[in-house]
Amino acid sequence: MRQIPVDTSAALVMVALPPAPKIKDRRTGEIATDVETGAQMMTVDVLFAANGEAEVLSVAVPKPGVASDLVMGTPVALTGLVARPWENEFNGQKRHGISFRAAAVTALSAPVKG
Repeated sequence: MRQIPVDTSAALVMVALPPAPKIKDRRTGEIATDVETGAQMMTVDVLFAANGEAEVLSVAVPKPGVASDLVMGTPVALTGLVARPWENEFNGQKRHGISFRAAAVTALSAPVKG
C-alpha cells in the first residue's frame, strides 16, 4: 500500500481529543491491532494547523507509541506520520479518503521562560 510521508516541521499540532482505542468493527466493538507487532491501536485526534489552515485529523498510533500525558490542547510531535489513500465499497457505494498513521505521538515540552 502506498504511504506518503507528512512533514510536520512547519505545522502546529495539538491534541483535539485524548487517545482512545481504535475500533476495527463498530458492530462487534473489536479493537484494531497492529498487523506487524500485534499491539493495540489507538486513535488520537489532533488539530493540524499549517499554511493558514487548520484541520482535525484522526491519527492511528500503536498503543506503546502513545504518551500517557496527552490531554486536550497539548502540543505534540507526530513521529513517522504518513498518509495512506484508501478506497472501499460498502452496500454498493464506493468510498475513499486518506488515513493517517504515526509511529508515536509525544507531548512537546513547554518553552522555558526566563
